[in-house]
Amino acid sequence: MNASHARPDKAQISKEDLQQLNQLRQHRRVHRKRLPLQAPSVAEHFEAPAPTRGQRLADGVAATIGSWRFIAIQSTAIVIWMVGNVMSGGGAWDPYPFILLNLLLSFQAAYTAPAIMMSQNRQSELDRRHAETDYEINVKAELEIELLHEKIDILKERELLALTEAVQALSAQLETLTKRLDK
Repeated sequence: MNASHARPDKAQISKEDLQQLNQLRQHRRVHRKRLPLQAPSVAEHFEAPAPTRGQRLADGVAATIGSWRFIAIQSTAIVIWMVGNVMSGGGAWDPYPFILLNLLLSFQAAYTAPAIMMSQNRQSELDRRHAETDYEINVKAELEIELLHEKIDILKERELLALTEAVQALSAQLETLTKRLDK
């Protein structure tokens, strides 16, 4: 093999590209320790531990309170409460300004707000896990693409070398034929 046809050395790659390649390789080393090549399937990685009874309760409360059905039922109950107390005259169980109703609604808000926050915290934890998994998958894909680029470059270099050698052989044959014709 001719020295001029050897694989180009890294000095021909721009310093920025070489630096970026080295950073990717370092990144790959770090992430291979965290996520081995034979990682569990994505579905297994996304599986969260079974929710506790409290988490299921918080999710149920958040799902119920966050529905139009709940709003309609609660609005209807409030209207019935108010109309019933106003129409009953002197025998009202909660006369205007409906202090008992206000107390019940405050009690409801005091317990539902933390339940909704617990449900949101659990969902944000699941979202964080999904984001971490997506990041790790993207890093692996980026590294695989980098390796494919390197393999393609090697194949192109081999093909170019073979073509160069073929051209040199043809040039030598052409030169030999030209000398024969000149004689």
